[in-house]
Amino acid sequence: MRIAFHKYQATGNDFIMIDNRDGHFPGHHEDLIRHMCDRHFGIGADGLILLLNESGYDFSMRYYNSDGKEGSMCGNGGRCAILFAHTLKMIQKSNVFFKAIDGDHEGRMDDQIRIKMGDVHEIKQKNEAYFVDTGSPHLVMLHHDLQNLDVVATGRAIRYDKEYQPHGTNVNFIEPENDEIHIRTYERGVENETLSCGTGSVAAAISLAHQRQLDHGTFIIRSPGGRLSVSFEKDPEGHYKNIWLEGPASEVFSGQYNVNPSKSKLKYL
Repeated sequence: MRIAFHKYQATGNDFIMIDNRDGHFPGHHEDLIRHMCDRHFGIGADGLILLLNESGYDFSMRYYNSDGKEGSMCGNGGRCAILFAHTLKMIQKSNVFFKAIDGDHEGRMDDQIRIKMGDVHEIKQKNEAYFVDTGSPHLVMLHHDLQNLDVVATGRAIRYDKEYQPHGTNVNFIEPENDEIHIRTYERGVENETLSCGTGSVAAAISLAHQRQLDHGTFIIRSPGGRLSVSFEKDPEGHYKNIWLEGPASEVFSGQYNVNPSKSKLKYL
């Protein structure tokens, strides 16, 4: 069995994209997804995304981490899904309405790909750290020397700390500079540092807005993978709404993956 796939990247994150409108892909096959995402023996990616038809929506997306398990919301993956759906001609307009695991999302295609993220109703503060759920759980920590930080060791210890079990948490280390936020991320499911994280960038922006008591604004997020922007508003009840994540996305290549392990895994088109 050969599976057609497309490889997309968005600000340092890369994803295997599969058109699964006919339901042919075995979405609960953890071993298969893990092998496809493996950077040595498979295609290599931070995660895998299935696009499906969904009544009342332009499409729906299902996201799987590189460990093979279905993940929570992925902001950069959602932006890739918008572009992929447009390439497949599932949408032929600039405004998009789609469904993900955390609910409904809007998207816009201009020079950049924009996605409207879910509202944030609660921020838990612990010393100089903030716990925020932006579709995925994130612990955001202020740090003053990101370049020399051991993100993997420090992030992994926090991710597996008993306080955040049983599901763990993503960990973002940020260094603010005026309206810019420098960020590095340890991502659960990947279990390593990733070059970018969309939901983590949103969590960083909302955490800093909370610290500075801002009612609205835009932050530029600079990660090892590139640049994103996050805009937001806060309502009178203190909830953050109209949160938009914006940045580039593009297709890298396409091919076919041979599920039979006794044969060559990849056939490029």
